[in-house]
Amino acid sequence: MSSTSAARVRIVVADDHQVVRTGFAALLETQPDFTVLGTASDGAEAVRMSRELRPDVVLMDVRMPGTDGIEATRQVTGRADRPRVIILTTFDLDEYVYDALRAGASDFLLKDVTAERLFDAVRVVAAGEALLAPAVTRRLISEFARLWPKAGDQLGDPAAAIGELTPRETEVLRLLAEGLSNPEIAGRLVVTEETVKTHVSRVLHKLGLRDRTQAVVLAYESGLVTPGSHGGR
Repeated sequence: MSSTSAARVRIVVADDHQVVRTGFAALLETQPDFTVLGTASDGAEAVRMSRELRPDVVLMDVRMPGTDGIEATRQVTGRADRPRVIILTTFDLDEYVYDALRAGASDFLLKDVTAERLFDAVRVVAAGEALLAPAVTRRLISEFARLWPKAGDQLGDPAAAIGELTPRETEVLRLLAEGLSNPEIAGRLVVTEETVKTHVSRVLHKLGLRDRTQAVVLAYESGLVTPGSHGGR
């Protein structure tokens, strides 16, 4: 029983609409490996609950009155015991979502997401394997990466950071930013998947990033990858 309990993903749901947050919470509670610790009606409450309850994942509405999802994400992910944040939004090409990704969010979901996609996203992000496979996420980043000021966020100076990478690590980052999975990168570089995992870990460590999502944002902002430079749409 204790091992099952330890394996549970602990979740907080934050949304200013009661129907939305209670609906997501009820849906997540149907899964035996999820525990919803509580729900928050705004960003400030989400930050407070994250500090007190220490969830693994916070589902965060991007647009809330008072402390919005962007500032709440910045505060939540800036802590040492930081949970991972999945942003909730009503439409995909949302500049607020891009700001939230830059602030430390690991992924985003549309509010009309299917139950299976929701469950999968929570499990993947909780495991630290945030992967921007959905084409819409890459499109969002490529759409807004060139438009935003580069200073004053968690990513620092993107170009200077990438200069610390070896040529092979830079190539791995480029392929990762194009949306390739570890097996796909391994095939492209003709190396083992384990070797790719090692390279990805080193890239994240050298750049001071927590997951692949942040690496993709940095790759675009540094100019390493540019919109239209690959086939992904």
